[in-house]
Amino acid sequence: MPSSNARALDKAKTLPCDALILDLEDAVAPDAKEAAREAACDAARSGEYGRRELTIRINGIGTPWHDEDLRAVAAAGPDAIVVPKVGSADEVRSLVGAMEAAGAPARTTLWAMVETPGAILRVEEIASASERLSVLVMGTNDLVKELYAEHVPGRQPLLAGLGLALLGARAAGKVILDGVYNDVKDTEGFLAECTQGRQLGFDGKTLVHPGQVAGANEAFAPSEQAVEEARGILQAWEDGKGSGVVTYNGKMIENLHVESARRVLTMHEAVTALEADAS
Repeated sequence: MPSSNARALDKAKTLPCDALILDLEDAVAPDAKEAAREAACDAARSGEYGRRELTIRINGIGTPWHDEDLRAVAAAGPDAIVVPKVGSADEVRSLVGAMEAAGAPARTTLWAMVETPGAILRVEEIASASERLSVLVMGTNDLVKELYAEHVPGRQPLLAGLGLALLGARAAGKVILDGVYNDVKDTEGFLAECTQGRQLGFDGKTLVHPGQVAGANEAFAPSEQAVEEARGILQAWEDGKGSGVVTYNGKMIENLHVESARRVLTMHEAVTALEADAS
């Protein structure tokens, strides 16, 4: 949400989403940067956004606004500071050091955007550089630009990069979010990309319009059949009383299936809670 838009900041309080990114970068004109920074920091201190994680995307390293953005936002103490175009483990460590020097509370984590070929090739190093880094965010628009690729249905030009990013995030044990879908009027294309992102293994999707929230929640929420099966697996496992291997609907169930079932139910409960809060 653009932090320069007061109506957008107010609308954000009602959205059934897990997290909000209040933007100081691309969505804010140069002459509005300072006012947007102040508005975003006020929002972070307000406590008016409920259970949603409130994050602020600052301007990138090397821009005229970066240093002051980081100092002000760290002091405001949002749930996370989102930094675009993070390209190396050294940059992560430098950002974390700057956050700490500016007095960021311990609960304020770092979200790093992965947007360049170099970052893709160093994802595991970036993700592992600090415990304070909690989330990777795919910057697919910039990645397409850097690759001289094209936006096409199915995202074939990006699949190698998306796969490498997922591997790096999972190796480091970090959350990773899929990139945005630009055409807010193309519902069919958006839902197809959400489904693809879920199938690839992304934990969620970043969005550019409130109208995309419901579709993303539906796409990433487990189906009723998946929820029923997960509950059955956990019940069979519990009934097995730690025997190590049980069966459910004729299939052998092991620890890995139990972990997957628990994740399905966690996702189901999270989406249900989001929708209940917004209703």
